[in-house]
Amino acid sequence: MSRPTEATYAEIAAGAAPPDSDGDGHASLRPPYLHAALVGLGVFILYALTLAPTTAFWDTSEYIATGHILGIPHPPGNPLFVVLARAWSILLEPTGLSVAVRINLFSAFMSASAHALWFLVLHHVLRTFSTDRVFRLVGAGAGVLVSATAFTVWNQSNVNEKVYTVSLLTIALLSWLVVRWQERLGQGKDDNLLVLMAFILALSVGNHLMAFLAAPAIGVFILRVHPRALLNWKLYPPVVVAVLLGLSIHLMLPLRANLDPVINEAAPECASLPAALTSIATYGNAGCEPLNAALKREQYDKPPLNPRQAPLHSQLLNYLQYFDWQWARSVDGTQTLFPPLRVLFTMLFTGLGVWGAMEHHRRDRTSFWYVATLFGTLSVGLVYYLNFKYGYTIPDPMGDYLAHEVRERDYFFIVSFSVWGLWAGLGIAAIWQTLGERLKGLSRGAPVLGLAAIPLVMNWAWATRSYDHAARDWAYNLLMSVEPYGVLFTNGDNDTFPLWYLQEVEGIRRDITVIVTSYLNTAWYAKQLRDITEPCTGDEDWTDDPTRILCQREYVPNTPAIYTTDPAAAEAEGKIAIPVDEIRLPSRGLFPAELDDAVMDQIGGSYMQLEQGRAFAFGENRAVRTALPAGTVLYPWHQYAINLLSNALGDRPIYFASSGNSADDLGLEPYLVRQGLAFKLYEGNLLEDQPAEVVPMPAGSPLTPATGQFVDLERSELLAQEVFIHRGGLPDWDHWPDHSTVGIPNYYAWVYYALAQAVLTQEGDSTRMEQMRDLGEVWSGLGS
Repeated sequence: MSRPTEATYAEIAAGAAPPDSDGDGHASLRPPYLHAALVGLGVFILYALTLAPTTAFWDTSEYIATGHILGIPHPPGNPLFVVLARAWSILLEPTGLSVAVRINLFSAFMSASAHALWFLVLHHVLRTFSTDRVFRLVGAGAGVLVSATAFTVWNQSNVNEKVYTVSLLTIALLSWLVVRWQERLGQGKDDNLLVLMAFILALSVGNHLMAFLAAPAIGVFILRVHPRALLNWKLYPPVVVAVLLGLSIHLMLPLRANLDPVINEAAPECASLPAALTSIATYGNAGCEPLNAALKREQYDKPPLNPRQAPLHSQLLNYLQYFDWQWARSVDGTQTLFPPLRVLFTMLFTGLGVWGAMEHHRRDRTSFWYVATLFGTLSVGLVYYLNFKYGYTIPDPMGDYLAHEVRERDYFFIVSFSVWGLWAGLGIAAIWQTLGERLKGLSRGAPVLGLAAIPLVMNWAWATRSYDHAARDWAYNLLMSVEPYGVLFTNGDNDTFPLWYLQEVEGIRRDITVIVTSYLNTAWYAKQLRDITEPCTGDEDWTDDPTRILCQREYVPNTPAIYTTDPAAAEAEGKIAIPVDEIRLPSRGLFPAELDDAVMDQIGGSYMQLEQGRAFAFGENRAVRTALPAGTVLYPWHQYAINLLSNALGDRPIYFASSGNSADDLGLEPYLVRQGLAFKLYEGNLLEDQPAEVVPMPAGSPLTPATGQFVDLERSELLAQEVFIHRGGLPDWDHWPDHSTVGIPNYYAWVYYALAQAVLTQEGDSTRMEQMRDLGEVWSGLGS
């Protein structure tokens, strides 16, 4: 079996070999597009088999919802993703698949397409290893298998949790284009590929800045192959045009924002097209201020490179922790750092990757330096640039949870894990080649190819999402805990985004106003809440376009369980009846009329410290009373919330999700009554009124801070036992796959613990108490 040298490859690249010359000592330059398509199809089938059947936690729901309604997700707005996801969803609409499955398949398709392109890149590299066509095809396939089944790559590809699979495809496409540019050099019009790459780089910014990180590697490659290309002045005018055309995808943000979509984060509106174009051309440094703020992600206040938020060595350790997950995640899947058995697999694939890189360097230094620059930029370089806090499960010397990231951030490094998988595949191919030579035949060394299947086998249990309905069901259960036209204060991504998904994609409980307190620190969000809760008047009808903010949306009883004033009629229709005394449209919006745009803008930028204690009374009878002590700092959301409670309590039910302490911040805890997964703000004194449906918890109970001081026993038991949905085998899972969302099973546990205490306190029923307690224990064990 002949091994081409780098000099031989240079002849091939220069066109010295005929275009199809597999048998004469040279490797063909004809790309194996059909084989690449088949490999991509195989990867797509793998992801489809392990696909999430619905939404998932973290940003999944936000991106599925914004893709469905052409909304605007969190800054910088990701307009390319939104447009592509919407187009893909429309394309698959005739299949009858749910919107969630369609957009999850979008992520699978993006990643599978990336791996089809990686196959072509690896095949290009393997031309310098051997002239044997079968070796090149199988070797490239082995690299793609390792890359595609690396844990984070796989886990991000079978659910649309983030925008990074689009970035992965973009970087793989740029890698293939730069390789084709090299292969076609001197054949005429090769500079057209450089213009195309400039366009794709600029366009990719509309998805995420990550893909732009391929630029240093592309620069290194061009300088090694044909640096004079950069001196061609005729190249730059079309490049500038291409870049501006690519960046123009950002026009989607102000154009759509001006139409007031229901999800319109940062509200990047512009008063004129020239202002919007200026913002886009300068990428947030001039022009339209709301668009500038979104493009520069001012809402998130990205830290500078120095000082470090955690020691650099700890940040690098966090990357190594994520690298350790990639090859055998299911081996000791605990949060222990570097468990010994899994480390053995990590060492194996580290060694394979190093060997593949060394062989790559020996055979084709030009493409080696491209891949090495790409990997370095997207691993160590990205660690330094992102400047994260301590990793979610990385120990810190102070034991301060605020010094940690709120979740694992392995997805930021998805491309580096994918690229290392390619190098590991090259290492496997090189070992196979050596064994084939020593054993007098490639087939005799073929068993070594089984190494490429290790991540497939060892990651399946943790990477698959085919059983996971937890986020969708959590959203349903939380929304169904709230009475019609309720206001629900939430606290973060996982008790907010899944609710948005259910409301905007599945059309469930749109009547509820979900308010995430972190966003309520901004004026744009408060204005949107004001406008979407204004009563419809005249010819207004929110159903004219449910994707836009028009007016208050009505309660639609389109769920298996419904709130009703006529339980018997509901049960006759096969519905689970949740009895309620009255269902009526609110008579006014959330905020007092005097809170116009100017006042809201003023509140949105103000932090008020109380010099003296201040008392507040809320509700139509002013029965809800609270006092904030001197020295209390009122954030904007506190100020908005106080105005909201003054105006809306009595007109709408007010709830707080059980996943946070926003009610405590306002001193409202004594007025909260647990109803399922939410706490309702009771209009009166619970101790004095002693409503029949409310059970006080035992004084001094250690569970009281979690379960609440008061429980609506009948409503909560109905919700927990008949209304709540738990599919996919919950709560009898052997592990909770995302340690940073273990609060979810604990919130369920607290429902059952509260019911256990309430049953025992009010009815003395020890049998039911034990049943509830045991369910609480099961959920608590899953969340431990």
